[in-house]
Amino acid sequence: MKPVERISVLGPIYGREVELVGEDGGTEPFQIAAEFRIGEQMYAGLQTEAMRKEDEVAFFRIVQQDGGEPELESIDDEDEWEDAAEAYDDLLFIGEEQP
Repeated sequence: MKPVERISVLGPIYGREVELVGEDGGTEPFQIAAEFRIGEQMYAGLQTEAMRKEDEVAFFRIVQQDGGEPELESIDDEDEWEDAAEAYDDLLFIGEEQP
């Protein structure tokens, strides 16, 4: 697996939370748990309040078009989602001895 690098793309623009629009058209606040890069691709790990209680994280691809605002895309590919989840776990252990 490629090395994981912490980044900060969403935080400087949105602060600690982003609001995402659900399928029902309503918005829900998500806390930015982590932003990271694997190779050339950027990802964000986001959590709602309910997800934090369950220690769950939703992963999204961060896409930035020629200096425009970053956008979040759903990750539909199971292998890519697993790579993002594994990279997020690796970030939690940076500076600690990994099992």
